[in-house]
Amino acid sequence: MRKISAILLTMTILLVIAGCGSKNNSAAGELVIGSMGSDAQIWKHIAESQAAKDAGLKLEVKEISDGVPLNNATKEGEVDVNAFQSWAYLVSYNKDSKANLVAFDTTYLEPMGIYSDKIKNLADVPEGAEVAIANNPANTARGLKLLEAAGLITLKADFDNGTGSVNDIDSNPKQLSFTLIDDTTGPRVIKDVDLVLIGNTIALEGGLNVLEDSLYYEEISEATKNNINILVTTADKQDNEDIQKLSALYHSEDTQNYIKENFGGTKVEVKKPISYLEEN
Repeated sequence: MRKISAILLTMTILLVIAGCGSKNNSAAGELVIGSMGSDAQIWKHIAESQAAKDAGLKLEVKEISDGVPLNNATKEGEVDVNAFQSWAYLVSYNKDSKANLVAFDTTYLEPMGIYSDKIKNLADVPEGAEVAIANNPANTARGLKLLEAAGLITLKADFDNGTGSVNDIDSNPKQLSFTLIDDTTGPRVIKDVDLVLIGNTIALEGGLNVLEDSLYYEEISEATKNNINILVTTADKQDNEDIQKLSALYHSEDTQNYIKENFGGTKVEVKKPISYLEEN
């Protein structure tokens, strides 16, 4: 009797362990997409599309409003795929978090812009102007590159496009001062500073169109390829057949028409292999 009880206890423990290990596994065709802002809007459209149903997919879009928690949720299996970040942001996150999230497709490139409620032209930027810039490494570096392109600062020759900081400014002729902010608050602080740098996804949430409302915005070129947005998952899921179907859904004519109609031409489709981003 004791032997039978011991066997039953062992089986119960094994079942509990197995259940815990598989609690984040989805049924075939069921995927959780983690996203935010306008990207979440796009994926909700895809989730409701006939194309997703025809592909045998049932997509749940889970909104998480900050990049680090969203990547953490992906790493921990709470979401299967996330759609919100640039290549540079992913590289920075993996380095800082000692993670190994992987990109499996490119989606779009959208410009970061320089905005102001006080200044109408970059030529009018005053001495000592206060500039609000993102406090996460990838977008700090991206913002500084944009300020350099706009002619407001010069960066050191060895500036790192993924992790460069205000300490890497070589020349600052207008003696700009920098305030680091949570980049999701950009539209809300625009009245409090002279200039604020805002990524387009956040700008759209604040009712801003980078092509119409910014003083200056990034050119889309080889030099800005680190800013291309991507679809991200974990290394053990990247070859999953259902996850691979997401690429075709995103790049479909229906989805691209939806993006053009809803986001004013500010999200330019990019269809490149991930190897293109990995090249120096």
